[in-house]
Amino acid sequence: MPCYVCDSVLILCISQHIFTDFQKESLHLRTTRYWVVISKILIIMGKFINPFTDFGFHRIFGQEVHKELLIDFLNELLKGERHIIDISFLNPMLHPETVEGRGVIFDIHCKDEKGNLFLVEMQNGSQPYFYDRGLYYLARSISNQGERGKDWKFSLCPVYGIFLLNYKMGINSKFRTDVILADRETGKMFSNKIRQVYLELPWFTKEADDCETDFERWLYLLKHMDTLDRMPFKAQKAVFDKLLAVADVANLSKEERIQYDEALKRYRDYKNTIDYAEERGIKKGFEQGIEKGLKQGMKQGKEQGMKQGLKQGHNEGLRQTALNMKTMQLPLEVIMQATGLTESEIQAL
Repeated sequence: MPCYVCDSVLILCISQHIFTDFQKESLHLRTTRYWVVISKILIIMGKFINPFTDFGFHRIFGQEVHKELLIDFLNELLKGERHIIDISFLNPMLHPETVEGRGVIFDIHCKDEKGNLFLVEMQNGSQPYFYDRGLYYLARSISNQGERGKDWKFSLCPVYGIFLLNYKMGINSKFRTDVILADRETGKMFSNKIRQVYLELPWFTKEADDCETDFERWLYLLKHMDTLDRMPFKAQKAVFDKLLAVADVANLSKEERIQYDEALKRYRDYKNTIDYAEERGIKKGFEQGIEKGLKQGMKQGKEQGMKQGLKQGHNEGLRQTALNMKTMQLPLEVIMQATGLTESEIQAL
């Protein structure tokens, strides 16, 4: 008699590779049930890693053995501006300049063969002062180039801040925002020493067949990787074939799988928290606004007053909803879509 166990235990055993020879025999791993359970694992975990988890992001872009992936991504991002031949990864931590100062920890910190510095960050949700923090990181990377003594002539290497955002900033209604130091009147670049590129992936909506450039193919893969059952584009460029091997969950060791499981749980918990906060803010705002409008209408004691009160309540509900979402520091674009209010109306709250 085969020793059947519940699917959840079987999923755990398969995902952690902890079968004994006896268990493999008794569970009949070549049966249809085995492949049904395997399909459940792929649905739960995804065939490819989620690049917006800490583990996934660093596995794809932050390892020396896979550095050709980061080189190709940066070259496609900066095509026509800069071409990178090689990179070396640097310590992601910059120690404070003074005893009382504050250290800096980057997601990915590297430099190319010419000494140009690259800070690559992944951000899943809006945070207070995120853009100030990004600017501070770049400034620290600039100041860290200083050398002791009188011989240093303030020669600086450019610093690039690349920020991949899994949300809409609410500043521009577009996918890519390039920030440079330039003259306000002419738009002419004043200095190339500090460069920021913000990539808002929710604004990138192309499907696989619509991607025309390798950069667009990179964006498609990053946005949809954890939901794909096969890796597209691998026949078009060798680096995508490499990405296939690096991102395949089946190629993770037991220790790596445990690390990824933990990172994926943290990612999902965070996204669920954000979704719940948005839903709660909308619901609470409407309830408070309608209640306030009804009280105003009842006080007037007339039919016209009731109508006006309900209308005011609805409008107040929208404003209260926007205020709650703004207090929770949700992106401006999300608030505008949820309430229908204009940017100026939200800013005035």
